[in-house]
Amino acid sequence: MTCQRISCLLFVLSITPVAHVCAAQEAKETDGTWKPVSAELAGKSWPKQILNTMKLILKGDRYTVQIGDQSDEGTVTRDPSKSPETMDITGTNGPNKGKTFLVIYEFNGEELRVCYDLSGKSRPIEFATKPDTKLFLVTYRRAKS
Repeated sequence: MTCQRISCLLFVLSITPVAHVCAAQEAKETDGTWKPVSAELAGKSWPKQILNTMKLILKGDRYTVQIGDQSDEGTVTRDPSKSPETMDITGTNGPNKGKTFLVIYEFNGEELRVCYDLSGKSRPIEFATKPDTKLFLVTYRRAKS
């Protein structure tokens, strides 16, 4: 093995724990209950009446979304080292059981912006939706305790 390859290998091995620590720290910071303040699907805004019944709960590698009396639960894998940051969301219980959604997100203290591709086919590349797509953009604010 050449010195260059050894250096590259050592670099990769040295940043892997840092990426894991960053993801764990990001999970702690984004843990909690989040209420949507705005949402749009395929370029159309969601009504306030629906937003008022929604909440997102993040805790470690688990999520729960509640809309009225409906609940969707699953796992979440964050990667804050990417730009924009990414999450892979996999439903384990509820209407999205067995489905994986590729997500980008932006965390800014008391606000969490998430763009989902509800088709499950690809990861969004920007925080925007367009007609005739299954892109879903939600801006959440941390719920007061």
